[in-house]
Amino acid sequence: MKAIYLGLGALVASTALTAMPVAAQDAGTVGIAMPTQSSARWISDGQSMVEQFEAAGYATDLQYAEDDIPNQLAQIENMIVRGVDALVIASIDGTTLTNALESAAAEGIPVIAYDRLIRGSEHVDYYATFDNFQVGVQQGQSLIDGLDLENNEGPFNIELFGGSPDDNNAYFFYDGAMSVLQPLIDDGTLVIQSGQMGMDTVGTLRWDGSVAQARMDNLLSAHYTDETVDAVLSPYDGLSIGIISSLSGVGYGSDDMPMPIISGQDAEVPSVKAILAGDQYSTIFKDTRELARVTVGMVEALLEGGEPEINDTETYDNGIKVVPSYLLEPVLVTEENWEEVLVGSGYYSREEIVD
Repeated sequence: MKAIYLGLGALVASTALTAMPVAAQDAGTVGIAMPTQSSARWISDGQSMVEQFEAAGYATDLQYAEDDIPNQLAQIENMIVRGVDALVIASIDGTTLTNALESAAAEGIPVIAYDRLIRGSEHVDYYATFDNFQVGVQQGQSLIDGLDLENNEGPFNIELFGGSPDDNNAYFFYDGAMSVLQPLIDDGTLVIQSGQMGMDTVGTLRWDGSVAQARMDNLLSAHYTDETVDAVLSPYDGLSIGIISSLSGVGYGSDDMPMPIISGQDAEVPSVKAILAGDQYSTIFKDTRELARVTVGMVEALLEGGEPEINDTETYDNGIKVVPSYLLEPVLVTEENWEEVLVGSGYYSREEIVD
């Protein structure tokens, strides 16, 4: 079996686009499994963790699986066989790692779930993430603010998009947003012309922007020949850009048909630029440097026999156990505060946003 794992690992190493060299350090080696490089935020997450772990004296093995579940599984198994001292995993599908985590536990390797909860395993030691329900609340509230419902009665037409159904966070984002939007849907202030609600209907597998664009195309042709869309709940910037592309294709963004109020998440550069252009209303900033800091602290505490810092012991039940967690606060970003939040914090330079 070890030979099989090593063979898989060799195959992954030969095909992975982003295997990071392992630095010669003294404190131990941390395996970091990330889902994909198709999203800028995951690249930032990986870089932040490598920098901070290596500054703390750890070697790192950073692998991206490009949203391929068997690839990520093989990468993690290979890390276990090579004897990493800890694993940090941002899973593609949080339900597929049970056997691998049993192998990790058998070798005494602690596991930190990073931003995405790993489900169905007792061998998830801690979880580092943002307050994902609050992310959704902020997204929903931003639509209300953008529509200026304090001064406008409506009704307004809204359509809902959810994240990937295999990502536990997607349900928290959706539920948080709906905690704000549902009362307004119930009283008729907000109208879903398509009638499409619920993650089983509005979820977007793998957070794929092209899938969101195609669905928006279908919504427009089926339900908006005589109506206009006033707002779109989008849980992620990559989906928002696809949605904007669809809307632009039928004339939204003009003087006659203003772009709807559209939310987002991750403060990716194209979406920040879209906010400044008036095409997207808001995004959510999640400082990956801070998430990396919390994660490094958790690993250091575990490997040194201490207790990691946590602030939540109730929210994240993975089906087997409630995973002790540290939740960071997300920050809503709009045209009014983008420079203060994103440039002022040093996350971006002004030149990266304003060409």
